Amino acid sequence: MTAAQPKASHYINGEYREDMSGSSFETHYPASGETIATLHAATTDLVDEAVAAARAAQPAWAKMTGVERGRILRKAADIIRERNAEISRIETLDTGKAIQETLVADAASAADCLEYFGGIAGGITGETADLGGDFVYTRREPLGVCAGIGAWNYPMQIAAWKAAPALAAGNAFIFKPSEMTPLTALILAEILTEAGLPAGIFNVVQGFGDIGAHLASHPGIDKISLTGSVPTGEKVMGAAAPTLKNVTMELGGKSPILVFDDASLEDAIGGAMLGNFYSTGQICSNGTRVFVQRGIYDRFVERARVRTETIRIGDPLDPETQMGPLISAAQREKVLGYIAKGKDEGARLVTGGDALTLQGFENGHYIAPTIFADVTDDMTIAREEIFGPVMSILPFETEEEAVARANATEFGLAAGVFTSDLTRAHRTVAALEAGTTWINTYNLTPIEAPFGGVKRSGIGRENSKAAIDHYTRLKSVYVATGPVDSPY
Repeated sequence: MTAAQPKASHYINGEYREDMSGSSFETHYPASGETIATLHAATTDLVDEAVAAARAAQPAWAKMTGVERGRILRKAADIIRERNAEISRIETLDTGKAIQETLVADAASAADCLEYFGGIAGGITGETADLGGDFVYTRREPLGVCAGIGAWNYPMQIAAWKAAPALAAGNAFIFKPSEMTPLTALILAEILTEAGLPAGIFNVVQGFGDIGAHLASHPGIDKISLTGSVPTGEKVMGAAAPTLKNVTMELGGKSPILVFDDASLEDAIGGAMLGNFYSTGQICSNGTRVFVQRGIYDRFVERARVRTETIRIGDPLDPETQMGPLISAAQREKVLGYIAKGKDEGARLVTGGDALTLQGFENGHYIAPTIFADVTDDMTIAREEIFGPVMSILPFETEEEAVARANATEFGLAAGVFTSDLTRAHRTVAALEAGTTWINTYNLTPIEAPFGGVKRSGIGRENSKAAIDHYTRLKSVYVATGPVDSPY
């Protein structure tokens, strides 16, 4: 049974809401193409209602102590963990990701996020500067009503990554999931209400780009946060500009992994596979340009081929499946188009490269994990974000060359370095133009670590205490303890 119909399409002011006047749309199980739910997009009137509910509820939420707010977030985290199996199944149906992934990386990550920000909510404080009698103190105050626009690859995780710091700081929040994966944000809203969150503080509205644009331009919203592509980021920033609202952008990438001769070969291959094939390659921080030093290049390519060809592809609900389908037929066609360009432009196809048809899942959007070797920097597959399981391996000679080539991109989301020389590791990550980096691992994103990019890969940071800076404004208060010294 693959149905996952929610009670209603939206969640506003503490309850499920339907908006039959909005256009209907279906969400499909990517493994079979089956319709699992039918929803309605919000109208602008419904979005305005959500904003009004959030604005009405936010002042009382902000007046609660941080400890009180944090207690609710931590309780929600506990409920998510209790319901993890159920939520993970729905996330797998909605995204097509293997259940072995969603059980540990989706709802579980959302729970970690709520627990973390629930724990630090009581410690959101300002500072004091002693001026020798007089003094200045600062206050960290909520922005008001914040909105988030999610991507389809990590629906519940992204909703929590955006909402948890906002709620901890005393803001109200409105979240628009991707129309391709609309389901688990509603579950998050339901759980927050169960945990004691006041009505109106977390709202979910469904829709397409027009609803995202309405949120970004809405004068009643004080901040917009987007996870998505660079072109979408440009549109959202443009829509937000007339109201000069705060923005956080977590956008795309074409991230490099540098593998030096002295690296552990198997660890480096494992990291590169995680950075290209996890979630069927549909992760913004993926290290899709794998630079390998000449001394181990041939061995790396061959072992990567052998290990990749053992990946178990199948029913995403089977706990033994390691890779599921892509999100949609359109995404598969896009990825196959990039693979064709790789072949046409002279890259050496090592393994994969084809669409797959699985027995019992003939309408699924499957594709073989693909490796290209002997890729050059000017090839399309080395320059553009593919968002699919396609690894490009590029040889290099020296550290200086690898760093220069790694940085020769408009993106700057992530980067990884594999080497047994830790001095070189620290030196290299310092030189790489990326917001999130790893040494001798890849794609681990604990809540305690800030996450975000530089250049065209984004603005601002999610997770860690750094996220609080993006959901609060700083007020300075000068306190005089003596008479006013005035010449007038």
